[in-house]
Amino acid sequence: MMKKKIVVAVTGASGSIYAKLLLDKLQQLHDQIAEVAVVMSDNAKLVWEFELDDASHDNYPFKTYDKKDFMAPFASGSARFDTMVVVPCSMGMLGRIASGVSDDLISRAADVILKERRKLILVARDTPLNLIHIRNMQTVTEAGGIICPAIPSYYSKPKTIEELAMTVVNRVIDLIGLENESYRWEGI
Repeated sequence: MMKKKIVVAVTGASGSIYAKLLLDKLQQLHDQIAEVAVVMSDNAKLVWEFELDDASHDNYPFKTYDKKDFMAPFASGSARFDTMVVVPCSMGMLGRIASGVSDDLISRAADVILKERRKLILVARDTPLNLIHIRNMQTVTEAGGIICPAIPSYYSKPKTIEELAMTVVNRVIDLIGLENESYRWEGI
């Protein structure tokens, strides 16, 4: 299997636990990964620190990029990053991606991933949804993106918030195409 080059973008939507658990899991799966690049919005850092009571977003061994760094390698298709995950994905970022507005590195990188026909996974985290959100999801889906709502599953009988959130992260890991041991539905 070819090693993956992955961009992880974190927006200011609630659900920082999903981003943290994904970055933790990517560290564990390092033998399948060539590179992980991380970009966070300003609000993402604030929400992370509020929700998780720490600034551990600065403690990962991955290269991080400023949201205005349009010289980042994944701002161009020639860098050949094959997957981008926006986790959690705010409805504002979803809207900018759907409309092709590349006003920061996150939206530019998403535009590049879509135009290069590579894998864009948006872990949408908002409820309820209005018609604008639904139409933006449709637009991104029709452009080749994957909407993976942060909706946990319960059939694995998670006992902690982390285990519950991990049901979403494990689904994202599957969508990226990484080998991962996790609960698999076997039926009843």
